[in-house]
This record gives sequence, C-alpha cells and structure tokens, in this order.
Amino acid sequence: MKRISSLAAVVVLLAAFQCSPQKTAVPAKQPGTPAPKIVLADGFPVIVEVAADDDMRAQGLMFRDHLDENRGMIFLFAQPGDYAFWMKNTIIPLDMIWIDDAHRVVHVEHDVPPCKADPCPSYPPGVQARSVLELAAGVAARHHIANGDQLRFEGLDHILPR
Repeated sequence: MKRISSLAAVVVLLAAFQCSPQKTAVPAKQPGTPAPKIVLADGFPVIVEVAADDDMRAQGLMFRDHLDENRGMIFLFAQPGDYAFWMKNTIIPLDMIWIDDAHRVVHVEHDVPPCKADPCPSYPPGVQARSVLELAAGVAARHHIANGDQLRFEGLDHILPR
C-alpha cells in the first residue's frame, strides 16, 4: 500500500508541474536562430531581452547592476498606449525609448535615475507607443536617438504580446 501511495504522489506532482503556467515572455529560442535585436537608426545593433507579458514587463531590468551598451530590454504591448514607466528596484540609470507601431521613435527619456524612495516617480511619454526599449544610460545620446528615427526589429516577428 505504501508503494501505491508514493506512486500516486509522484503522479500528482508531475501533473501539477505540467499544468503550471510558464513565466517566460518569449518562446524558447531555437538553436541556430539569431538573438532578437533592435537595430538603431545609425546601424548599431542592440541584442534585447523581450518582455511581452505582464509579469516580465513588471520585472523589467530590476536588480541588474550592469547593462552592456549593446544590450537592452524591449517591452512589447498588445495595443498602442501612453505607457508610463518607473524605476522601482532598478539600480542602474537607464535610457527609455518609446516606439510606435511603425517602429519609429516617438519619445526618449535620457539617463533616468534609479528610484531612491517610494513613491517612485513615473515617466509618461505623453504619446501613443507600442513598445519601449530600455538601454544603459548614455546609449541613446551616443547613438543620437531622436524622435522620428526609424528602428529595425529583428527576430521579434513570432512574439505575440499579452
């Protein structure tokens, strides 16, 4: 009888594991496929982590102590909106770039400082955007990112924001 109850417990645990929701923002990258990237107007490629669901967008770049110049995070939204961002639990300054449906820059916030006390300030773009690119502070200025710049999204076509 003890053996049957142990086997039943294993079956229940396996079933629970298989039914639990996955918290990945992006389907697993297939071997041999290039990493998703955003190519800036000057041709500079930025390899991006993708935040395409509420959990990943809420986590963002919190608790990171470094971000290379050629790395970033792209926040994808299902619908255009006036998406305000904040820096809660973000310990490095960032540049934030709001991007419209046509992949044009519509707003840039340079060198946004980490939040030092609650409530954290919010950074609203005041315009409709479909995605937001976060980069290490200073990258937007070094690459002269400005409103109207056309960006190229690569390796992101298969991602459906939720």
